[in-house]
Formats: sequence, C-alpha cells, structure tokens
Amino acid sequence: MSDALLNALEGELGAGGVLTGEAAAEKAVSGWSRVGSPIAVVRPSSTQEVSAVLRRCNEARQPVTPWGGKTGLVHGIFSDGMIALSLERMDAIEELDPIGKTLSAQAGCILQTAGEAAEAHDLLLPLDLGARGSAMLGGVISTNAGGNRVVKYGMMRDQVLGLEAVLADGTVISSMNHLIKNNAGYDLKQLFIGSEGTLGVITRAVVRLRQLPHSQDTAWIGIDSFDALPRLLRHLDRGLAGNLSVFEVMWQEFVELVTNAPALGRSPLQGKYPLYVLVEQQGGEQEADSARFEAVLMQAMEQGMIADAAIAKSQAERNAMWELREDVGQTSRNWPIYNYDVSLRIPHMEGYVRDVRAALLAEWPDKATLTVFGHMGDGNLHLIAGVPDRKPETKKRLNEIIYGPLRAIGGSISAEHGIGIEKRDYLSVSRSENEIALMRLLKSTLDPNNILNPGKVIYPATRGQP
Repeated sequence: MSDALLNALEGELGAGGVLTGEAAAEKAVSGWSRVGSPIAVVRPSSTQEVSAVLRRCNEARQPVTPWGGKTGLVHGIFSDGMIALSLERMDAIEELDPIGKTLSAQAGCILQTAGEAAEAHDLLLPLDLGARGSAMLGGVISTNAGGNRVVKYGMMRDQVLGLEAVLADGTVISSMNHLIKNNAGYDLKQLFIGSEGTLGVITRAVVRLRQLPHSQDTAWIGIDSFDALPRLLRHLDRGLAGNLSVFEVMWQEFVELVTNAPALGRSPLQGKYPLYVLVEQQGGEQEADSARFEAVLMQAMEQGMIADAAIAKSQAERNAMWELREDVGQTSRNWPIYNYDVSLRIPHMEGYVRDVRAALLAEWPDKATLTVFGHMGDGNLHLIAGVPDRKPETKKRLNEIIYGPLRAIGGSISAEHGIGIEKRDYLSVSRSENEIALMRLLKSTLDPNNILNPGKVIYPATRGQP
C-alpha cells in the first residue's frame, strides 16, 4: 500500500479509522479462522465511509477483505497483503418495527444484540448459531449462515428482506426493502447474500422477525437404527403441527466424547445407542404444547422409532442437553482433526457416512476416527475426521474421501460455512461448469479490478477452476 493511499484513507476516516503495524496485528486474531497479516485495518463508521474506502482502493488497485466478527470457518477473511475492512464500528440498530416485524441494522451489529432487541418486543430473530455472541449481521448474511433452527425458519437468506451494499468502485446499492412481497424486477440483494464479500460489502440490512415462541419442549432420544430417523422426523413434523424447530442427530462416537471425562456432560439416558437425536418444539401455549409433545414421542416409541427418550423438565435440563450438542471442542481429543460441513439428501446419509468411515480406515488403519453430527432435519452433516498428521497430502486425500462421493449423489461440499479459500478447489463437485462461468462473469462485471476479497470462492477468470 502506498503512502499516498494510506494518507488518503486516514483523511477519509479520521482518528482511529486506520490501523497499521502492531495495532493492525492485534485486530488480526480469530479463534475460528486463519486471518493472515493485513497491511492495514480500516474501520469505517458509515456507508459513506465504506464507499470512500472502496473507491480509493479501487483506483489504486488495492485488494480489500471485508471483516465481520471473524467467526467463519473456511478462511474467507484471510488478508495477507490486503487491507482488512472491519465493520465493527457500524453496529447500530436503526429501527425495530414491531407491527411489520422487521429489524433494520448496520452490518456490524452483533447477532446476539439483534436477537435480544427483538426479544424485548416479544419477537424472534430466528437465526441461532454457536458464534452468536461475536458474529455480525453483515457476516452471517454474506455467508448465508444456517445454524440450529433451519428446519423451521430456513437459512439467513430467508430472513433478509432488504440490504445495502457498496460495490468495488464505491457505488452504493441501497435496497432497504421492508416488504415481504416485492416482485419489482430483479431481487438484487440475492447477489450479495452468500457471496462472501466478493461482489460487494454489505453495510446495512432489513431482516424479518417472527413472533417469539412462548412454549418450548426439548428431548434427548436414543435411536437403534438409521432407518428410524426419517420416519421419526416426519412423524414429529406432522404430529407437532409445524412447531418442530430442531432435529439434531449425533452418531454414537460424538456422544461418547461429550458424555465421558474429561467432558463434564452426562447422557440423560441410561443405555447406549448407535444414534441420538436432540429435538425441540417451539409454540404458543406451554401446557397444551407439552402434552402434545409427550404424546407424539410416546406414539413414536410405541411404533418402534424411539428406543428411549428423556424430556427436559426444567430450563437447567434443557441447557444440559444443548451443552452436550454444542460441546464440539471435545473432538479435539482425536487430534489432529479436520472439520467438514456437507449437505446431502437424507436417504443418502447412512451409506455416505458408512462409506466415508470405511475409506478413512482403509487409508489409515487403526488410526482414523470419524465423528458425525449435524442438523439432519435440513440435510446438513458435520464430519470431523481424526488422522495421523496435518500434512498437505493428508488433507488432500481427506478432501477426496469426503467430497468425492458427493458429486454422484447431488450433495454439497458446503452446507452453511461457505467456500472461502478452504473449499475453493472443490467447488466443481457441487457446481457445474456453466454455473462457475456465470459466477466469474458476475465477479468480473461488478469487480473488474478484482479488489474485493480476491481469491475467495472462485479463482480469477485467468485460471481454470478445478
């Protein structure tokens, strides 16, 4: 970065707006993803300042990587040799409309903060994920985050009504739509949702809120065979009359890790089972909903779908069940490990997991481990593979084992974490040549100088996509 550009950015943003040296290095820290060493961190406080930064950088051909809460898992914020554009100072909630059930906020607003603001008005921001206390609204939109409630409410894309984004040349595209129904031409916001900051920088958004549930019922269930899972899912969805909000499945290896020392959690069930499910319903009337929940579970047990179940009788018991599901850190006991996030149709899941496990053990007999869990209700599985080392050739072979089978069954290499750098080489497993060509066309049209998060999601047009 030239001194002229640095001086120009400092002039646009004022005191504290541009960090370099040690101050920049202190910001380049994340417990979730590789950040790299940006040459500077710019911290705009308004859309106009974001526009000024991008205009200056585009003129200078200086690459820029947008930063939200830095909680991504595919290294989409890697910033070596780039300017990092942090949205942390743009954190305001601008409007909450309890009648229209919408919330308007700047992109740097923390997800948990937005959720608490909604709850103060008896409303719900449906998106919920483990990084809720640090993930930012713009980041979860730009990655189209999923989380725990997708089975009922959908992905982040389904919560966004309108947004504002700044293009590479500084042009501001403001479409802060508050309407659920608006078919007036192209839905331009979809260009930026899930594009990981490669087409524009999201600066503000309007998200849809729902009525806050006033009943909640949670159960931890033991399952004897995979065949029972899709039957149980359909039975619960039908029997709970649309109130099913969570259907999380865990293979036995995962539950063994999170319920045995040094883990602090303990299983709510006495027996051991090949599979476990955490289910939850959210409704409007606790007594009636709880009675229906228990009745539906009892029917499932009588019909052989459930081997055993424990229903939470207090918030403490509910929290304990969720803590088991979220204690993913226990998988580090199988270190070295690699994390994967895939999506596939439910009928393919059992065979896919079986084949991946067999391939791992064939490659590394007596050394490989595979821990599987995920949001089965929406087709998303997380696989954590434990292998002997973290060599590049090991990672490449793992990728082939885990991503390769997805091509034939129409699966996705990324259910909710995005592509970033981590999955870029394998995009063709889930996207056709024509789709990738169109992605490149959009990129070259909106960002002809390739300054916005370059190298993420797709390779430049000058290089072939694997």
